[in-house]
Amino acid sequence: EQPLVQHLIELRNRIVRSAVAILVVFACMSPFMKEIFDFLSRPLMVALPQGVKLLATGVVAPFMVPLKVTLFAAFVVALPYVLYQIWAYIAPALYRREKKLVLPVIVSCVVMFAIGMAYCYFIVFGMVFKFIAGFSPDSVNFAPDIDSYFSFVLTMFFAFGVTFEVPILVTVLNRVGIASREKLVKVRPFVIVGAFVLAAIFTPPDVLSQLLLAVPLVILYEVGLIVVKIFGKDTPPEDDAEDE
Repeated sequence: EQPLVQHLIELRNRIVRSAVAILVVFACMSPFMKEIFDFLSRPLMVALPQGVKLLATGVVAPFMVPLKVTLFAAFVVALPYVLYQIWAYIAPALYRREKKLVLPVIVSCVVMFAIGMAYCYFIVFGMVFKFIAGFSPDSVNFAPDIDSYFSFVLTMFFAFGVTFEVPILVTVLNRVGIASREKLVKVRPFVIVGAFVLAAIFTPPDVLSQLLLAVPLVILYEVGLIVVKIFGKDTPPEDDAEDE
């Protein structure tokens, strides 16, 4: 046990270390800002007509947008260290069995979020941009603004990264005793409806984009149910009756 001030000092130190780690990675990646932005924009550039490039409508946009992209990439690269600092701060307050659960959850969250971003970049972007560009009339110059494109990419990365956390969320809800497998199976219809609602909110207003988010979400929920069946925690029937 420590005084509140000591906890706040430790929290400040953990935050400072995380920020320094992100800045160090950013400093190492900053000479390659152009290459990083070109890599991020490659799925869209493939879908654009030959010779068409992205637009920069702002005066400082050609500098600020690649800088923000590089800062975002630095955060992703430094994320394991940032999560370690979070873990080091909360670990002393956890029991041994809680530590055994939290550490694998943190590692799994990082891995699944990265897989979700990779799925979005290599599969979703290529299909969606070609689909949208195919509907562009010949009289329209389809050349998005780089700031709008970066905002769109961040939203999509976040949506798909969180979607791929579903199996972990389902497993954690079961392991901590909040929901048994039977309850998780009962709410499956609501999950399916919610998946398409979230897809309609976070993706462009076209059927392809919504399906590319909603269908994996439903599949990953089923994967979570399978994981719960194998490694989950059985909830006594009387506990379910009391909860109801």
